[in-house]
Amino acid sequence: METIYTPAAPEAIGPYSQAIRHGDLVFTSGQIPICPETGLLAGDEIEAQAEQVMKNVQAVLEAAGSHPDRTIKTTCFLASMDDFAQFNAVYAKYFTKKPARSCVAVKTLPKNVLCEVEAIAEL
Repeated sequence: METIYTPAAPEAIGPYSQAIRHGDLVFTSGQIPICPETGLLAGDEIEAQAEQVMKNVQAVLEAAGSHPDRTIKTTCFLASMDDFAQFNAVYAKYFTKKPARSCVAVKTLPKNVLCEVEAIAEL
């Protein structure tokens, strides 16, 4: 088991790792729309936040030796299902191989962001 870290994604904001590589798989922690360069949220709209989330997930996967195309499963968290269609439009640009997915609305996400995504991928 190996802990994955990359400065190309935001630092963990709690007692967890960006990802763990175990065997032939990588398990990412949930990524939120924080720009790693500034530490600030990537805008107030779902499209901007979803773009940053996908960039963060991709950065963590690549740091582990994987890629969104090798993703097996994602779990997506939305602050509002009203954002489902806009979120999907951004998500589809990054996960073109259509991994298995769960997408749920939650009451609140860290830092009151609009979306969060975690992934399991092959190396």
